[in-house]
Parts: sequence; C-alpha cells; structure tokens
Amino acid sequence: MIALGFSSGFPYLLVFGTLNLWLKDAGVSLAAIGLFSLAKTPYSLKWLWSPIVDRIRLPLFCRLGRRRGWALFSQIFLILAIWAMSLTDPSLSPLTLAAFAFILTIASATQDIVLDAYRIESFSSREQGAGIAVFVLGYRLGTIFSGAGALFLAAIISWEDVYKIMALGAFIGMLAILFSEEPIKAQNYHETNSAKNFSERVLNFIKKAVINPFSDFMKRPQWILILLFIFLYRMSDSYMAPMAYPFYDDLGFSKIEIASISKIYGTLATIAGTLVGGIIVSRFGIIRSLIFCGIFQGVSNLAFVALAHVGHSPSMLMLTISIDNIAGGMGTAAFVAYLSSLCNIAYTATQYALLSSFMSLARDIFAATSGFMAAAVSWQTFFIITVLMAIPGLVLLFYIIRGQKFTGNKN
Repeated sequence: MIALGFSSGFPYLLVFGTLNLWLKDAGVSLAAIGLFSLAKTPYSLKWLWSPIVDRIRLPLFCRLGRRRGWALFSQIFLILAIWAMSLTDPSLSPLTLAAFAFILTIASATQDIVLDAYRIESFSSREQGAGIAVFVLGYRLGTIFSGAGALFLAAIISWEDVYKIMALGAFIGMLAILFSEEPIKAQNYHETNSAKNFSERVLNFIKKAVINPFSDFMKRPQWILILLFIFLYRMSDSYMAPMAYPFYDDLGFSKIEIASISKIYGTLATIAGTLVGGIIVSRFGIIRSLIFCGIFQGVSNLAFVALAHVGHSPSMLMLTISIDNIAGGMGTAAFVAYLSSLCNIAYTATQYALLSSFMSLARDIFAATSGFMAAAVSWQTFFIITVLMAIPGLVLLFYIIRGQKFTGNKN
C-alpha cells in the first residue's frame, strides 16, 4: 500500500507545482503557466471512464487480473508520458509539452481509479482505516519525491534530466503490482448481462454503471446547489495554487529553499492540518466544520500578502506555508467527510468520483486564468482577491443551512 500510494502521489506535481517552476525557469509567461492548469482536467473528468476501468477486463493485461492489469497498463503510460516530457523544451514547444502533460494526467487519473478500488478490495471493513492511512503515507512520500526531490535535483542538473529521473518513480508502483496478488473480491467479481445482442449489453452496462448512480444523486433536494457549493468551496486555495511557485521565485527564493520549506516542511504541515480537521469534524460535526475550515482557508491567504510585503525571508515563508497548509489540510478533512456523506452506499465509487471530479474543476479549469490575473495586478492584490473568493462558497453554505435542505451529515 505504501508503494501504491507513492505511485498514485508522485505524478501530480509533475503536471502542477514542479512543472510550473520549470516553465518559469524556461521563460514562459505567467499567463501561459496558468493555462497549463488545463492539462490537469482529466483528474476532474475521470468519472467518465471509471465504469470502464471498474468493470471491463483489459485485453492481454487481464492475465494479471482485472485490477492489476489496469494498474500496470496505466503505469506503463505514466513512464512514457513523463519521458516524453523530458525530451521537450518548454521554451520552444510549450504546446507539445502541454499535450504530453495531458497524456500523463490521463494515465495518472486512470491509475487513481484502479488503485482506489484495489485498496478498498484488499482490506476487510475493519482494516479500511489502516489501509487508507498507509496509502496516504505513501502518497505523501510520492509528492515529496516529485516535489522536494525534483527541486533539489533541478538545482544541480537540467530540468530535462530531472524528468527522466522522475519517470523511474513509476517502477515502484509497477513492482508492487507485479509482486502482489489480485484482491479476492476482484477475483470473485464477474459482470453479468443477460442481454442477447451487443447493443442491449452496452445499454444495460451504461444503465447500471452510469445512469443509475447519477439519477440517484439527482433525487436529492437542491442537488444543483450542492454541486455549485462543491465547485466553490475550495476556490480560494485552488485559484492561488498555480501561482505559488512563480511567486516564490519572484521573491528570490532558491530551489533548495522552496524544496526544503514548501515540500518537506509543508507536507508535514498538511498532514498535521488533516489530523486537526479530522478531530474538528468528530467533535463539531460536518456543518460547523465546513464553516470554520472554510473561513480559515480563505483568511489564511492573507499570509501570502504579508510574505509579498516582507519579501525574501525564509522564516516568513515557513510561517506562510505552515498557515496555508494547515488550513488546507483542515479544509480537506471537512470537505472529504462532506462528500462521503453524500454518497449512496450502492453507488459509492461512481458518485464519489463524480463529486471529487467536480470539486477539481475549480482547480483545473477556472484556476487556468490565475496567470492572467497575477500578471495584471500586484502579488498583494492577487492574494487579496483569492481571499475574497472564499466568500461565495460560504454564502451558499449558509443559504443551504438556513433553508434546512443541507443533505450531508446533520451533526
């Protein structure tokens, strides 16, 4: 689980924070860097092909089993996509690099679908908590590898060589898959379909795998408002995130400083924030946790305003990242609890994929405009704007609560 968590975690920064700093070093404009967020849209749309990954056996690879076959298939494409990125010069071929980053994201999102299923099916109900904890530990180690590890390497070798080394990270997940066993639950699963012809089989598959989970969710009162709230809740964090590395670079922080403080120390702060958020949810319930953590998420961006005023100060950077990552971890804990509470037990996988993907739209699509905003205003003004972006989600949350149509945990 640690190795699989690592394999799930390391690709993300290669199309996000780490890639943004490479683009900045290559002289790519802030507006273009922001647009590179669009390369991550497959993370938001993975629910579209999750039923296929969940139910269909992949030819040839299925000899390993349904789960392990899809996992190995996606990991092979991870290696190829990262290697292709390493052979591309962003200053000469930014669109080509964006295309390879997009392919990388598709492979990574597919891997996430199958590894989530593999993890769930590998443990009994009693063991699920421990399984998730160990998987997340591996995930964080993966982000350190592609975050801090990549930045340390970039200080001494070229970015192209850094990405060649990053491609080797996929071998950890591949070895774990090859030396593991197919979960018993997956081995015992067989898709049944009594339809006589191909078209009927396809229609029945779509009905069971796609239509039923979505129609079930749309039976909820104010389901459109719920989706809008999911889109807006983490907007303040999502919008500023693509500009974080370029901001640090503009203030004169070295790659070593960014790696040490942002990635290693910041990851620990995120873990701490997630633990605190879990305690808050347990103590005060989901609704009050969403309110408190949502306010803290927005206000925490004021720390970046202070950092922009102070300038190059490692201690101030450490304080800023601590506040931001703790707030982000707390918000994540409350928000994941809320999303989980919305899922019907009969369609948990598909509905959770839908909700979490819709949440990612703010990060992957709307945040693509952040570079234009940052280029048009000062850094202080930019971060103040991101603070204000927390308001619409909170206003909508209060509206839902006041109307007594909140469909999550009522505690």
